[in-house]
Amino acid sequence: QVQLVESGGGLVQPGGSLRLSCTASGFTFGPEVLSWYRQAPGKERELVASIRASGKPNYADSVKGRFTVSRDNARDTVYLQMNSLKPEDTAVYYCAAIAWGTNNNYWGQGTQVTVSS
Repeated sequence: QVQLVESGGGLVQPGGSLRLSCTASGFTFGPEVLSWYRQAPGKERELVASIRASGKPNYADSVKGRFTVSRDNARDTVYLQMNSLKPEDTAVYYCAAIAWGTNNNYWGQGTQVTVSS
């Protein structure tokens, strides 16, 4: 059974930093793609960053230069280092994973990130 467990959310002041972690389990060969999405109140869920097993990252324009996605393939864990946080980064952040040979996301339970003074 696939499971994604996130950690690291919280309250931070504007300009501050947070690091999110997500560990995947239950994949036969490990996840091919690990991603972070976010959903703010009243808005649709959006892709923040993703990273393939090869290490190639992809970022939303709104977070380029501020967020860094990385992964540890030995631990099936993905990280999201978030720097220079802005109030508009406030959202529930979800980890997602895609298995090799499929296009369907498995989802974590979400972790709240609040950027406020």
